[in-house]
Amino acid sequence: MMELAIDMPAGPSEVLVIADNGANPAFTASDLLSQAEHGPDSQVILLTDDENFAQRVIEETEKQLAQLSRAEIARKALSASRVVIADSIEQCVEISNRYGPEHLILQTRNADDLVDSITSAGSVFVGDWSPESAGDYASGTNHVLPTYGYTATYSSLGLADFMKRMTVQKLSQQGLLGLANTIETLAQAEQLTAHKNAVTLRVNELKKQNQE
Repeated sequence: MMELAIDMPAGPSEVLVIADNGANPAFTASDLLSQAEHGPDSQVILLTDDENFAQRVIEETEKQLAQLSRAEIARKALSASRVVIADSIEQCVEISNRYGPEHLILQTRNADDLVDSITSAGSVFVGDWSPESAGDYASGTNHVLPTYGYTATYSSLGLADFMKRMTVQKLSQQGLLGLANTIETLAQAEQLTAHKNAVTLRVNELKKQNQE
């Protein structure tokens, strides 16, 4: 019998890079390819507000691709990948939050400032010197991450996933009296009479004791 769940919704690997024209196209291309070489179904997306920069990344990607040991696999992944030219970096962030990538790389001049705007991502890599492969192998963050947009509701694997928790509560007499009206009102609204009675009986008993 399973006593503890340790899995999560995880599918083909994903990377989304948000970059402006201050980024290094070679770095950006290498990060896109790092994900593409995982498998032909890997999802690779570049969001930028600069069309010229996007073209430079595409050219650099082709250049680096020729040198890869898994070039054919990466090429298949890239065939279904996307480069999106947005109106602004803020729009790039909005698109990314809706997509919710497994790996999100921020390569912009204000990369640190963007972190607080990110609401859905499995793991975020900030700045030019934070390649996604560092997270895979050595930087210390967990490599087991949600995909398929599940970053909106799931987090990366952590210590809490290997623990089973329970809650314990003990109400004092005054504590119950303070909550009684709320409990009775909600129970009555749900037509759960026994729930209401469990409180009402105790309240009446306390009133009786106070009168004696």
